[in-house]
Amino acid sequence: MKLSNELKVGLLAVVALALLIIGFNFLKGKDLFKRGTHIYAVFKDLGTLEKSNQVKISGLPVGTVYDLSPKDKDVSGIVVTINLTRDVNIPKNSVAFITAGLVGSSYIVIERGNSSEYLQAGDTLLTRVENGFLGDVQSQINPTLAKVREAIDSLKVTLGGINRIFDPATKNNLQAMIANLHEATSSLKEMLNTQHGALARTLDNAASISENLKKNNDSITATISHTKRLTQKLADLNLQQTLDSARGALAELRKTLAKANSTSGTLGALLNDRQLYNKLNDAVLSAEILMDDLRVHPKRYVNLSIFGKKDKTGPLSSPTRKDSLGGSGGHP
Repeated sequence: MKLSNELKVGLLAVVALALLIIGFNFLKGKDLFKRGTHIYAVFKDLGTLEKSNQVKISGLPVGTVYDLSPKDKDVSGIVVTINLTRDVNIPKNSVAFITAGLVGSSYIVIERGNSSEYLQAGDTLLTRVENGFLGDVQSQINPTLAKVREAIDSLKVTLGGINRIFDPATKNNLQAMIANLHEATSSLKEMLNTQHGALARTLDNAASISENLKKNNDSITATISHTKRLTQKLADLNLQQTLDSARGALAELRKTLAKANSTSGTLGALLNDRQLYNKLNDAVLSAEILMDDLRVHPKRYVNLSIFGKKDKTGPLSSPTRKDSLGGSGGHP
């Protein structure tokens, strides 16, 4: 049977296409003639991991990344399909993580657990986040770079503000301020002079005062002791009883003054009754007139022959005028 040229070309094209597919998958780590075991792992972030990247256990390649697919429409996770090319036992509590070296692409590392049960086809590995060497370096460099950028921006703003502030007038003010600062420094240096400075004199005076206090320590101690004894004596005095007695005396004095001011008592009546005062005054005046009349006209009251004839003059109506020696005088 003779094949036509068209059939030969078709067969050659099919063989070439098959070889191309087999070669492409071989380069990607897939063996179409050897069916592997598929297990799964879910990661939050794949980093630079791609299909056909290796999967290793203790540094030994045991499979490749066969497929990458989102866990859901929100891409809350990425499901990695691992094609195991070696027949190895992987404990169920093994953990997978993505890492990368300084040179080369990322790959998955399966850290074996200690479980006696092993993963079967279709099971899912436990995962964790592993930054790796480059991730650690990047995580440490990124905050530093951010701070450096912020510092540079702040420096630019500061320099811009300084350039705007440093006009000729401001420069003159700064020079004057520096001159004043120099003068103040000189004054401070003079004040701190250990020989003739104000601080040295103050320290000398303080030392002299301390020396005087040391010399008079006995006197100060005696004064404090006397003050303590005086305070103790004052504390021993029954001041509360004395104050109570004083309060009682004041209360009695208030009662006496109240009675004196009241018209119900004798003293109050004498002090406050004007009519009684007038009567007493009239009685004293009448007694004085009677005594003066008895002294001036004794014959009127005593009828004795030794006084001569009976005095028939009228009685006195007012006291007689008296001199400073108490002698008698005539009627006013």
